[in-house]
Amino acid sequence: MLTAKQQQLLLFIKHHLERGGVSPSFEEMKEALDLKSKSGIHRLISALEERGFIRRLPNRARALEVLKLPDGLATIPANPVAAAAPAKAAPQIPIAANDVIDVPLHGRIAAGVPIEALEGSNSLSVPAALLGSGEHYALEVAGDSMVEAGILDGDFALIQRTETARDGQIVVALIDESDATLKYFRREGGRVRLDPANGAYEAQIYEAGRVRIQGKLAGLLRRYN
Repeated sequence: MLTAKQQQLLLFIKHHLERGGVSPSFEEMKEALDLKSKSGIHRLISALEERGFIRRLPNRARALEVLKLPDGLATIPANPVAAAAPAKAAPQIPIAANDVIDVPLHGRIAAGVPIEALEGSNSLSVPAALLGSGEHYALEVAGDSMVEAGILDGDFALIQRTETARDGQIVVALIDESDATLKYFRREGGRVRLDPANGAYEAQIYEAGRVRIQGKLAGLLRRYN
């Protein structure tokens, strides 16, 4: 038997998949269920997964598949969250703060090959609180070109997959479909400037067509041993 919140979330995910073909983001699920923390969504998803109602698709940060519905809920109501809501909200159980998500680890950022060509068999366990909505992957940082931004050699950069960026964001930029780099992104007319965060390095300037954004920095992990 599912709790009211578990049933709400299951129906919301099912409705979202049938309507748009993709799983809802953790932010969307948090707002739909009126929760204060995304870690509460991770707890609900884990409970649904353990009970065999959903499964997570491998190597994709927000890909969920609904396997079954509770008895008596063979059809999806137009407003699944409202339909599953109890008359009175039950007191919430304290939310665990140590939830983790496994994201693909794609090697070192200075490897000199497109992100898509890097091996994706390894993964990195990441605190869920460091990740927002969308699909993520991790890269090991090589070099000291971003030290003044607090990004050190050997750190793990957590990257939200995207093809667009705003000026001033730290991005993974693929140059000439061959060399990947982690730099500040800025536009200058028809050109792109990639700025390091180290006074010992100069900015890299390219024609816009030579640069393809492959993600933006979402967080950072560092090991001390």
